[in-house]
Amino acid sequence: MAQVFRPNTTGSLFATDGKAHPLQTTLLAVTLVLGITAFVTAMFHHLHLISSWAGLVGIFTGAYGQLVSVTTRERFGLILGLGASAIGFFLGMAHGGLFGGLIGG
Repeated sequence: MAQVFRPNTTGSLFATDGKAHPLQTTLLAVTLVLGITAFVTAMFHHLHLISSWAGLVGIFTGAYGQLVSVTTRERFGLILGLGASAIGFFLGMAHGGLFGGLIGG
């Protein structure tokens, strides 16, 4: 009868193992914040420095987060952050790049 009192997390898409993962949670939060920042600032041509740098850092933090992630919930959020970071990075690069307008030439 003990099975009746346990929640069934094996069939859930967002199953967690019930343990704390501070590094993975921090990487998830940083990747999501950088991804949202890169995505939103990429919509404005004059903010290409912010979008390209935030996107680049978001791609690296998301990639490392994917490497060390443990649960599906972490991987799902990291993929969302990675996608937003990549879109922001590529649009920022198209609008002027990482150093556009700062290096004389």
